[in-house]
Amino acid sequence: MPLDEDLAAWLRLSLTPGLGGEGLRRLLAAFGEPRLVLAASRAVLARHVPEAVAAAIKEDVSARSAAAVGDWLDDPSNRVITLADAHYPQQLLQIADPPPLIYVKGDPGLLSRPALAIVGSRNATVHGAANAEAFARALSDAGLTIVSGLALGIDAAAHRGGLAGRSSSVAVLGTGPDVVYPARNRTLAHELAARGAMMSEFPLGARAHGGNFPRRNRLISGLARGCLVVEAAADSGSLITARLAAEQGREVFAIPGSIHSPLAKGCHALIKQGAKLVESAQDLLEELRLPSARVANPAIHENAADPRAQRLLDALGHDTCDPDMLAARSGFAAAEVSALLTQLELDGLVAALPGGLYQRILR
Repeated sequence: MPLDEDLAAWLRLSLTPGLGGEGLRRLLAAFGEPRLVLAASRAVLARHVPEAVAAAIKEDVSARSAAAVGDWLDDPSNRVITLADAHYPQQLLQIADPPPLIYVKGDPGLLSRPALAIVGSRNATVHGAANAEAFARALSDAGLTIVSGLALGIDAAAHRGGLAGRSSSVAVLGTGPDVVYPARNRTLAHELAARGAMMSEFPLGARAHGGNFPRRNRLISGLARGCLVVEAAADSGSLITARLAAEQGREVFAIPGSIHSPLAKGCHALIKQGAKLVESAQDLLEELRLPSARVANPAIHENAADPRAQRLLDALGHDTCDPDMLAARSGFAAAEVSALLTQLELDGLVAALPGGLYQRILR
């Protein structure tokens, strides 16, 4: 589709190599609007940006990329929102470096609704993913749009829960808006585009790059009133999002876990640093002074059909455990423990984890 003159000017600048968001904001502060930036001479532009960038602006090296955005906008579900747009999310205007423009696929109105970020480990446990999905659904039903990063594990579970609730979910991408990463989340990405939203500050075609993801984390936290960390190792990237949330004046929440679980270390560190410990969606809503979710929290399924299986389930408790420890706790022989674990796994009451460990499943 032919681009509006103002939008074309925004795109030409945003796609200029070497300019970046900070440089573009500096030019806007000096000239007022993109069209006036483009009308300025190379010498005048060079007072505000490096000479090579000024030359690139005048040579219009980004014209082809801007035209490609016009083709992308032929899809009515796609939109570009600039800082000058009345629909630009107000929450992002509060952060230190709001992107000059964002690409949105899906419902752009979701970006301006009350939201909560939910993040955590890509290598989530079954228990952690169940928590993320259950919290996300309860909080979505309570009126909070769920924001996350479309990664595997906790992010994906949070999106599923948000989509299942009434307030939906927004994915902030570390790639261009036309690239799904990781590919395993392609079906989830289609659901978000149809019933939620996906947004990116990166241009069309931008592939997954390590530096993109820490950068996009400021937008995950920036869109939200608070950030909930479900599972995180001590060096997890989710802790970057939590730190950014705190720096942006957002509330930080964490779900505690077993003292033996590596994926609880990051959450426990956050709690020590002042994050709010939450055990239910209601805890979080009270901290944010929002109405009750009135949704029951998930409970452990306690009733195995076989009394011996129930005995083993009781011995398992709520931490991860290996078969040898279960044999010692329950008094069953190793072969019987193995058979009962298989039965409980088939019944959906326990899950096998890496390293030969087992964990109880929330129902």
